[in-house]
Order: sequence, then structure tokens, then C-alpha cells
Amino acid sequence: MSALKFTLEKKDSHSNARAGTIVTDHGTIQTPIFMPVGTAGTVKAVTQKQLKEDVQAQIILGNTYHLYLRPGLDVLKSAGGLHQFNHWDRPILTDSGGYQVFSLAANRKINEEGVIFQSHIDGSKHLFTPEKAMDIQRVIGGDIIMAFDECPAYPSDYKYVKSSMELTHRWLDRCFKQFSETEPLYGYNQNLFPIVQGGTEKDLRKASCEYIASKNAVGNAIGGLSVGEPVPMIYEFCGLCCENLPENKPRYLMGVGTPADLLECISLGVDMFDCVMPTRNGRNAMLFTTQGIINIDNKKWEFDHSPIDEGLENDTSTYYSKSYLRHLMKSKELLGLNIASVQNLAFYLWLVTEARKQIVEGNFSSWKANILPIITRRL
Repeated sequence: MSALKFTLEKKDSHSNARAGTIVTDHGTIQTPIFMPVGTAGTVKAVTQKQLKEDVQAQIILGNTYHLYLRPGLDVLKSAGGLHQFNHWDRPILTDSGGYQVFSLAANRKINEEGVIFQSHIDGSKHLFTPEKAMDIQRVIGGDIIMAFDECPAYPSDYKYVKSSMELTHRWLDRCFKQFSETEPLYGYNQNLFPIVQGGTEKDLRKASCEYIASKNAVGNAIGGLSVGEPVPMIYEFCGLCCENLPENKPRYLMGVGTPADLLECISLGVDMFDCVMPTRNGRNAMLFTTQGIINIDNKKWEFDHSPIDEGLENDTSTYYSKSYLRHLMKSKELLGLNIASVQNLAFYLWLVTEARKQIVEGNFSSWKANILPIITRRL
């Protein structure tokens, strides 16, 4: 077993974009990378075979809160962890349940000890503490696991954001203590990432970065962005965090975002991304393609028998036509959800892979300026 290793391979000369390699016990990840979200142990509507072959995903996510409630820790442990349960033999990252503290605000109570949740499934109450978040993630078995944090909503007043950040830091100390006093369960190493908070307050963000960096973790995450603040503010505070987090550790921006967000935040120095947007939008008929954005419900695609996206080299995008996918979506056929989800995920992975290639070749900034108007236009 060996801890995560990160090698910084190339930096862009006109921005803070960078190409690197992360090595985990379940395989290598080339950065910048996008990680498909598999909330309940599956990326919605997409098979693991498609994730590997069509999407070319290098790492996927699991959600601690959801997996804890269903199928439950006993099932996961009996399977040998999430890798064995869902037959995904590449790296997995698990979040800590901290985001649910934010997103399920109506069903939780926060105190120093942790958070009392009410299950969205059956209404039962559960206490999540930093220690429990570590123990649950040991059972799930992610290669990268996240510290338990609180994410303040936007807007929040300064006093609350400061108090929330300080609570997150105290919880972080408890996460590291529990992590150091327990062992992985399945014969491979796990790696704990702390999470920067501090809302949209510059001094708090900087203070949080400094506290997180002092932990000397193998990687660091930026949380609490894309929670309602304007897009320019996301970029401003993402850039501030990148400037104040160690250069020799991977930086993971949580829950962001659109293709334009990815390119902008890559240029600011982010290495890792996740977001539900490609699959969620795909299930609602919005396709991201190498030529622009398509609403496949529109009548203009009814007789368009050209491939969904000739710019992507995978079976799904080049095999099916726009007309056929529109028919499936209009007919509410489940295959339509699969095809649209694969298309969007394949596009996101193509985008970060192409960004990496351009960084290595020294052309990232000019390529970004050229590609952005193309991929963000409505077709």
C-alpha cells in the first residue's frame, strides 16, 4: 500500500493551468480531470463498461450520506467495499456527507458534536460526526475520502461564515485524528483531503487555505463555491484559493460546473472537478457537444440523421443519430437517458483531456480562447 502521489508535469506559461499525474492504489489519474458523480454507487443511467470505454472515466465519485442510508454499511462491508460492490476497479472518491448538511438544511441540526440528519428515505434520524464520517468512508472504501465540513449558504453574514469555518477546522482536526487511528479495511490505501471553506470572504478564505495547508495532506479540496453566488465570484474565490494552497498537491474544486467553468478554473490552477450537470442535463434533453449545446427536444433535430457528435470518438456519440435520440427522449424511452448521459460525460472527459494536451504542448490559453465560443454556443 502507498499513499497518493502527485507529480506536476507542466505549467501553462500564460495562466496557472497545469498538467499532472495522481497515482493511487487503484490506478493513475491524469489531470486536469473530471470525475463523474455516482451518488448511490452508480453514475445514473450509465454502465461501468460505458464509463470505461465510451466516457473514458479515470475516477468516479460515491456519496457517503446516500450509501450509508442505502444499501447500508453491512451490505457494502460484506461485498468488500464499493469497488467490489459495483465492480469498478479504478479509483473512487467519496464525499463526507458534508454537502448534505448544506443541501438538506430543512432536515438537519448542527452542533459541535456533528449533524443530526433526518433520512430522506424513511424519516429516521442519524448523527454524523467527523469520526463517523471517517468510519463510514473506511467501510465504503474510497481511494480519496473527504473531511466532514459545513458549507454555508450564499449569502450568509460574516459572523456566521467565520463561525462555520472555525467549526469546519475543528471537525477537520477530529477527522485527521480518527483517520490516523484507524486502518483501511480492504488492503489498499485511502487518502484524506481537507476542504477549504470561508464563503465569499477573502480573509476567511485565505485563513482557511492556510489552516488546510498546515495539515500537509496529500491533496486539498475547495468547497463552498457554486452554492448560489454569481459566476464571477466563483472564479474570484477559486483563484484566491489556488494561490494560497500548495502547488505540489492536487487541488479539487467541488461541485463545479459548466464546461466554461471547467476551462476557467483549470486556467486558475484547479486539477480535479466533479458535477452532476452532464448527467442531469442529459436526462433533461440538453446535450453538450464539441460543436455546441443542443436541446434535443427541439423540432429542428427531427430529420437530422447525422451522428450526435462526430467530434467524439466513442461508439455512443457516433453510432446514434440526433433524430433517433430525439425520438427516444420524446417517447420517454430509457435508452434515451443512457445515450444522452454518455454523450455529456464523454464530452466532459474529452474537454479536460484536450485541455491537458494543450497545456503539455504549451497552447492552452490560445486554445481556450478559440474553443470557448464554440462549445458554449446554442445550436
